[in-house]
Amino acid sequence: MDERHKKILQRNRTNLVRDLDPSDLYDFLLEKGVFTQDMIEEIKGSGTRRDQARQLVRDLETRGSRAFPLFLQCLQETGQHRLAELLQTGGPTAAHLQPAPPTEAARPVLQPLPVSSPMDADKQRNDYGPICPIQKPNNTPSKLSPERGDIKLPPRTRHDSIQNYKMDASPCGHCLIINNVEFEHESDLKNRIGSNIDCDKLERRFKALNFIVEVKQNLKQRQIKLALSALSKKDHSLYDCCVVIMLSHGTEVSHSRFPGAVYGVDGQCVPVQQVTNYLNGQHCPSLQSKPKLFFIQACGGGNERDMGFEVSPDEVEPSIRGADDQTDAIPTSSSSDSLSMSDEMDARASLPTPSDILVSYSTFPGYVSWRDTHSGSWYVETLDRILEKNAETDDLVTMLMMVNNEVSQNSAKGLYKQMPGSFNFLRKLLYFQTQSSPKQISG
Repeated sequence: MDERHKKILQRNRTNLVRDLDPSDLYDFLLEKGVFTQDMIEEIKGSGTRRDQARQLVRDLETRGSRAFPLFLQCLQETGQHRLAELLQTGGPTAAHLQPAPPTEAARPVLQPLPVSSPMDADKQRNDYGPICPIQKPNNTPSKLSPERGDIKLPPRTRHDSIQNYKMDASPCGHCLIINNVEFEHESDLKNRIGSNIDCDKLERRFKALNFIVEVKQNLKQRQIKLALSALSKKDHSLYDCCVVIMLSHGTEVSHSRFPGAVYGVDGQCVPVQQVTNYLNGQHCPSLQSKPKLFFIQACGGGNERDMGFEVSPDEVEPSIRGADDQTDAIPTSSSSDSLSMSDEMDARASLPTPSDILVSYSTFPGYVSWRDTHSGSWYVETLDRILEKNAETDDLVTMLMMVNNEVSQNSAKGLYKQMPGSFNFLRKLLYFQTQSSPKQISG
């Protein structure tokens, strides 16, 4: 959709949310190819009529150049002529639809429209706020503003709306863990002692989060692809989420979306970008518009070990790890020093990625990822603890920032540091199910 049409929709968003009847439009929008059936179902499930109208307008802005004129046709065909006329003229005010006080019509286009309550003000700010897929949203569950009059809801109440992913299916979804520990001699890769500890922790954790967990051990490259293909062919219609966890050695590969690759036990690698492609909307339609989470415990590749920099003692609580720390990196050069035996480099993501995907890496691109042979990797150990303590109250992106903070305060042999990172293209907040999770409500 071109910018001119987007601006018309944005200027008239309040009118559309107030007066649009989405239920009359669904069949026409589907017939004309403006939306897919899965997109229609997501809009229907977003809550009240106003929530559905708001979601429809937002999704409409992401469609092609013909979406706007086709939408106008649908409005005419469903008898919503005044809205169609308003959009055709590009009118910024509600004067075309119903009488309004003179002061309203006189307001400049770019000023916020009047609201009737603080809750409406919050919604208006959400409507006009920019959407940036790789930044953590500022709002938390306690700040969501349901349309429930003046009733003050408990801060832990979650809402299935445009702000949160639906996560109340039971089970919540599938979780595949691929744990490569023992590598073939011909691969020239060391065995990953301590990885079974990581695997056990994550298996227990995601079972506690109401996922169907499947663990596969010591897979070759072809077996990794077969396992991912089998997961993509499952029917995920009854579930709300899907998780893939890769525990292996890592390396650098060329890419256009997600950096890095993970090794099979035969020494052949699978690019992370290819891993995510198995579950995208094209290859796995039943996961369209649902969150797909990937956790990668492997070195990002590169020739660097992070020695950190000095900060005020008040800013960190340093943790010095023992002599049993190992890395999951694979050498990419013949450098004479011993560091080249453990580090490899990742490239940067450069092209747009599919929505509803989050890839969490155990280390920042270009640096090694540390693993204790007795207690498991720093990343998984911290991730498991944060999920246990905070999944009941915090969304996933917030918890991953907690993981980043804690892992960054560790040091290997009192010298080397590690910094996890994520490529986040989720469109909403994601809250896992816990035993004490409140019932999610709509609207």
